[in-house]
Amino acid sequence: MHILLATDADWVVDEVSAALGGPDTTIVVCRDGRDVSPYVTQSTPDVAVLDLQSGTMGGMAVAMDLRLDESSGRLPHVPILILLDREADVHLAKRSGADGWLIKPLNPIRLTKAVNDVAKGLSYSEALSG
Repeated sequence: MHILLATDADWVVDEVSAALGGPDTTIVVCRDGRDVSPYVTQSTPDVAVLDLQSGTMGGMAVAMDLRLDESSGRLPHVPILILLDREADVHLAKRSGADGWLIKPLNPIRLTKAVNDVAKGLSYSEALSG
């Protein structure tokens, strides 16, 4: 599986790499959300994992940018999973066109399931109890 991870947080890179890394997986990290669309133009990932709070262009803006470019035919469809900071951010993920979202802190089992589901064309959503 080819994963594109957009985050500027080293701890997110470490946790995603530890949970999803393996011999059949490549993880490419974009430290700036503005680099995601140009990367997708060159090499379409199986799934894009976007950190909501990331540098000058966070996960919601990146997801909306990818969906806009997809709708105009400039980019292929890329399944998107957004990593949220809190349950209150779920509405942002829904509005962005993401295929799924996880609420931090990250858990390797939940992250693996979410990435696999989204990559297969399924949706994945979670919210805290309430």
